[in-house]
Amino acid sequence: MEDENADAGVQDPQHERIITVSTNGSIHSPRFPHTYPRNMVLVWRLVAVEENVWIQLTFDERFGLEDPEDDICKYDFVEVEEPSDGAVLGRWCGSGTVPGKQISKGNQIRIRFVSDEYFPSEPGFCIHYNIVMPQLTETVSPSVLPAAALPLDLLNNAVTAFSTLEDLIRYLEPDRWQLDLEDLYRPTWQLLGKAFVFGRKSRVLGLNLLKEEVRLYSCTPRNFSVSIREELKRTDTVFWPGCLLVKRCGGNCACCLHTCSECQCVPSKVTKKYHEVLQLRPKTGVRGLHKSLTDVALEHHEECDCVCRGNPGG
Repeated sequence: MEDENADAGVQDPQHERIITVSTNGSIHSPRFPHTYPRNMVLVWRLVAVEENVWIQLTFDERFGLEDPEDDICKYDFVEVEEPSDGAVLGRWCGSGTVPGKQISKGNQIRIRFVSDEYFPSEPGFCIHYNIVMPQLTETVSPSVLPAAALPLDLLNNAVTAFSTLEDLIRYLEPDRWQLDLEDLYRPTWQLLGKAFVFGRKSRVLGLNLLKEEVRLYSCTPRNFSVSIREELKRTDTVFWPGCLLVKRCGGNCACCLHTCSECQCVPSKVTKKYHEVLQLRPKTGVRGLHKSLTDVALEHHEECDCVCRGNPGG
């Protein structure tokens, strides 16, 4: 139930006000929706009566704290923390965007509000809380099990299921997917991507093209599907799409003098081509994913030769 004196809080940051949660309720900054006091530290810990439930937090649309500096909430902010390990699920300030829904990992969650001695703002914040059952969480709110909370390897597996960028962003940001999609495609005419620039260079056809029947069985460049993460050796990032078609040498050689394993089809001309993909990286210090369209350079084999290791002459 809602604690009417929740805004009294505790001034000592080492202490916290315990609120027993059995039904829906809310906590808020002092004097909400008016200007909050300066020089405060308030800490609430919400504890559900039952152990096998989760607590979901929903921010009121009326939200406004002191603006960040260099996109960092340094002065006035509210943050949500996981009591079991002290992990900060998110820290928010300013008034540009209402924070998304948050959910506890267990039956407890901690909220901390800090204001410094300068520039208090209005209206402050109000957080509504309610109990959700773990097995019903996904139907209650798509954002309860956020993609940002998944380990990168599991996230990498999850994003491969989506065939369009819109569906993927809707999964990643169910509460603000349209805004994120607009941000990704915001016009950047002054900064054309490498995939745009290098992909439009004039292509000069070689004169030594083989007939298609010969190319089918010879050592020639052909399409291979490669994993971007494996190709770039990136374990800190997820890409979508995760695999791309590139030209790599393959096929048959007829140069072997000793054993067939000594004859290999190898590239004799290699170029790098740029591909525009969606890049997902964890944000530093808070839960969330940084999303951007980026250019990745992958090697393409333009020409191939047969090399026999058993032949000193190559």
